[in-house]
Amino acid sequence: MELTEKQQDLLRMLPGVDHVLELAKSDSFFEKIPKSLRVRCVRSVIETLRNTVFEDSGISAESLSDIPVIEAVKARVNQEMTPNLRRVINATGVVVHTNLGRSLLAEEAVENLLIIASRYSNLEFDLELGKRGSRYSCVENLLCELSGAESAMVVNNNAAAVLLCLETLAKGKKVIVSRGELVEIGGSFRIPDVMAKSGAVLKEVGTTNRTHLRDYAGALEEDTALLLKVHTSNYSVVGFTAEVTLKDMAFLASSRGIPVMNDLGSGTFVDFSRYGMLKEPTVQESVSTGADIVTFSGDKLLGGPQAGIILGKKKLMDSIRKNPLTRALRIDRLTLAALETTLRIYRDPEKAVRVIPTLRMLTCDFRLIEKKAGQLAEMLKGLNDSRVYIQVRGHSSRVGGGALPLQELPSMSVEIRIKNMSVNAVERAMRANMPPVIGRVAEDFFIMDMRTVEADELPVIGTAFETLLKKGLS
Repeated sequence: MELTEKQQDLLRMLPGVDHVLELAKSDSFFEKIPKSLRVRCVRSVIETLRNTVFEDSGISAESLSDIPVIEAVKARVNQEMTPNLRRVINATGVVVHTNLGRSLLAEEAVENLLIIASRYSNLEFDLELGKRGSRYSCVENLLCELSGAESAMVVNNNAAAVLLCLETLAKGKKVIVSRGELVEIGGSFRIPDVMAKSGAVLKEVGTTNRTHLRDYAGALEEDTALLLKVHTSNYSVVGFTAEVTLKDMAFLASSRGIPVMNDLGSGTFVDFSRYGMLKEPTVQESVSTGADIVTFSGDKLLGGPQAGIILGKKKLMDSIRKNPLTRALRIDRLTLAALETTLRIYRDPEKAVRVIPTLRMLTCDFRLIEKKAGQLAEMLKGLNDSRVYIQVRGHSSRVGGGALPLQELPSMSVEIRIKNMSVNAVERAMRANMPPVIGRVAEDFFIMDMRTVEADELPVIGTAFETLLKKGLS
């Protein structure tokens, strides 16, 4: 590629790496920055400037002088020093937002997690006997107490829980599942794929919309190891439908000496129908109905850390616990600490709804959401900028996390439009804020749903827009 005379002049003006590093030595900003990072950032900035010259994208000679270059290096260093995993403000209205970290932990769980993280613990040490113990002992009794199950254990997520149970109980044998329950969860993980990886043989029965008890009975063979019922928590089939209840499946399985397993997905200890929401089967109901094994997530609707919880009959649980895969799938002390505290909170169901953030957001009084929307709208109007148009409207929030797909949660959103700035530019600016404000774009507005925004985050959003408007004036 032949360069213009201007491009050649700009390339000659481009400072060398050693020169910029010498400039950095006299700047206090770089005193605590590791040398390797300084060098990498300087090289990166100079390479970016060189490519800009080659692209002939209108770069000026002034931007290649010492001060602009060193400022560009500082910006790159700040970018590199910022943690990749960071706090964001969830203004999407999706309570259990998989991309934004799913469920928030209760304050008590966070406090206990900090203690366990910063000190030694009795993770696998029995304090009474003075010898090695089980890491699951701190949560097993709690899980059994809350659910009514005979035994319990925990792995790193629910997909792992399903895989472990199937590999233990049905490897090389048939597992009967209704065709309408062969779900796909987030990240393209499918029940048939998990089953294949476990070594179990899938036996589909029924049709997509209708499955009857006779379908299960007719499919039973000598090598049938398990009946599996999968709760379709992330979608719903409506209209001409039929499905077999867990109670009927358990009765059939028991009469043939075969266990029945219930994968709840987003399991819950709370009956949400008591709060005006759609009915979601609880863990306690699944256990009492007669399921021999129940699996569900520790986060999502439970509101704890990511984990896969397995409950069931002691004989089956003992076999699962002995599977060598349990070591590969086990959870660490931090997850255990957060999970134990969350489970202890559930001993008082009313307290759980108040202090576990996921439950609090799902059951929140609409008047509180309305109040937050009004407060944020007033903050933004208080910026006294004629370019800003603000409106407050009713919206529907979502549960998220693959749970209660038909549930609409009445909510309020604050919607903003800025003159001479595209809504996508506003969204990018909010995403670049520290902390990022994640909302939605629709109908040429940047939309912030107040159900998932905490009260102490309102001033942060106000400051983010104030900063954006000031930049727009410069």
